[in-house]
Amino acid sequence: MAIVLFAAALHAGWNALVRASAQKFHDTVLIVVGAAVWTACLLPLAPLPAAASWPYLAASVLIHVVYFALVAFTYRGGELSFAYPLMRGSAPALSAVAAALLLNESPSPGGWVGVLLISLGVLILAGDALRAGTFRAAPALFALSNAGVIVIYTLVDGQGARLSGHAFSYTGWMFLLTAPLLLAVAVARHGPEIFHHLHQGWRRGLLGGACTLAAYGLALWAMTQAPIALVAALRETSVVFAAIIAAVFLKEPVTRLRYASAVTVCTGAVAMKLF
Repeated sequence: MAIVLFAAALHAGWNALVRASAQKFHDTVLIVVGAAVWTACLLPLAPLPAAASWPYLAASVLIHVVYFALVAFTYRGGELSFAYPLMRGSAPALSAVAAALLLNESPSPGGWVGVLLISLGVLILAGDALRAGTFRAAPALFALSNAGVIVIYTLVDGQGARLSGHAFSYTGWMFLLTAPLLLAVAVARHGPEIFHHLHQGWRRGLLGGACTLAAYGLALWAMTQAPIALVAALRETSVVFAAIIAAVFLKEPVTRLRYASAVTVCTGAVAMKLF
């Protein structure tokens, strides 16, 4: 439990690094490249993913380029305590609704309670932003769009990891292949200045990359030691950690309503995983 909670805090932590950055897209690229560097050191210890998983791996790389770009765009105008619950919290609810509409797989009664709690938490979050006059449509739309992307890569990676025969190897190759593609997008958008940014901020990149890789790796290890549903539920506490980090380290004005929203979203996500 302690390790999964630590992993949840790490996930919120690397998002906070992006939010605190003056050049959010550049630092997102920096963090992904940092994760790829760590992965390159570890992958020689792991076997290649099974060939059956390669199409899923290729799709995952493309999806993650979109995901990381949307993370950067979201935090350009959205506070961590606002955008993070929208991105991470909405994804389980969107998954449940999509499964019900497209696959005819209806959640359990407890699952629908979770969907309602998440929806309530998101409404509280939006209402608090409207009340304070800080609501911005663009970050909200980017965050909700990324929630949809999270749903897609979760489905793709879930199947890909199963077919790979080695979940860490699959994830490691995903990070290793995503980094050069995202870097190419950055060069196309901003020119060679991105390399100067990588050179100047390599320590920050390695720190953020370690947080990104460890957040997933520790959760993956925990799933071999405890029930998957319990681990997945505990990971949703990252929403609460994001609110705390936003208040303590980023000095965002996190109101009581915003804390209530984070707890409500977290409770809903836990209910969906456990019931």
